[in-house]
Amino acid sequence: MLLSTTNTIDGHTINTYHGVVTGEAIIGANLFKDIFASITDLVGGRSGTYERVLREAKDNALKELEYNARNMGANAVVGIDLDYETIGHNGSMLMVTASGTAVTY
Repeated sequence: MLLSTTNTIDGHTINTYHGVVTGEAIIGANLFKDIFASITDLVGGRSGTYERVLREAKDNALKELEYNARNMGANAVVGIDLDYETIGHNGSMLMVTASGTAVTY
């Protein structure tokens, strides 16, 4: 399965547009991760803990997007857009949404 942020696939002609496809992932923040990230933010530097959580959420959303596209009969998704939002009480959860167009080339 080819996943692309572009609307075309170099060297290939898109034959069929199957429609919009999405994948979502919601991950809750952990109290200990929050405390560690606060210390990192206080003393400077990058928060590796939150970077890993963001990466995990993005990967999960893209896996779900790919799964849904396969179920539509597609072999690629073009025009992928990733959106990140905090939700829940005091932004205690992170939601990542991946959307694009399922196609066959």
